[in-house]
Amino acid sequence: MSADPTQVLAFETDCHIFDGCGFPAPGLHSFLFQPLWGDGDSNVYFNKTMLLALLGSIIIVGFFWAAFRKPKVVPGKLQMVAEAGYDFIRRGVVYETIGKKEGEKYVPLVVSLFFFIWMMNLWSIVPLAQFPVTSIISYPLVLAVIVYILWVSLTFKRHGFVGFFKNVTGYDKSLGAVLPLAMLIEFFSNLLVRPFTHAVRLFANMFAGHTLLLLFTIASWYLLNGIGIAYAGVSFIMTIVMTAFELFIQALQAYVFVLLTCTYIQGALAEHH
Repeated sequence: MSADPTQVLAFETDCHIFDGCGFPAPGLHSFLFQPLWGDGDSNVYFNKTMLLALLGSIIIVGFFWAAFRKPKVVPGKLQMVAEAGYDFIRRGVVYETIGKKEGEKYVPLVVSLFFFIWMMNLWSIVPLAQFPVTSIISYPLVLAVIVYILWVSLTFKRHGFVGFFKNVTGYDKSLGAVLPLAMLIEFFSNLLVRPFTHAVRLFANMFAGHTLLLLFTIASWYLLNGIGIAYAGVSFIMTIVMTAFELFIQALQAYVFVLLTCTYIQGALAEHH
């Protein structure tokens, strides 16, 4: 096996079934990377996930810059693709959730979030990269915190302190005796659980998806020995199937993240009754 246990990939091991070695199963070590620059012990370093996040950001900015730097009335292919993606999020997510009048100002943020998350997810199936950046909890968490701060600030700005309190506690006099308990549950849910679940939903799906892809990819290589070759073929087919499935999940999770973002913004702007 590879001398570095933090960089386990199928092609890095000479271990096969019937060779007297165990299956090199993926695990937490599959999500750890040695620094490309700096010292991990001093917490000042630059590793593979950071590189992918940086490259992904450059790709997204470069794509939209190239598409819209000289916009035409009759768009070319690149501009047409960019406009289709932008318009899908603007009309299909922002307008549908927040409304055209209130939502227009948030379109750039939501579009940026969607394409950034989607690109970070797509790295999972890109050769050489083969790792979804969002499977590292810190990345979804930072994005969720940005949305959380926006939601809190918008609620304060629109409703003031009293209105904010009613908004986050779900204050409703008609609940009667159960009102204090309901307010406590809503307060805990909105201020503490919401940003956590917003981040974990994205992280957990990408973590699980990448683990499954690693499992079938490594198994395909591990079984390439003797009668195991027949099973290796089945495992390889499952790798292809899981890759196709991941393509769908990657886009879906980006969509869900921005849909929830718009839902939170709409809740902050809505009048409390």
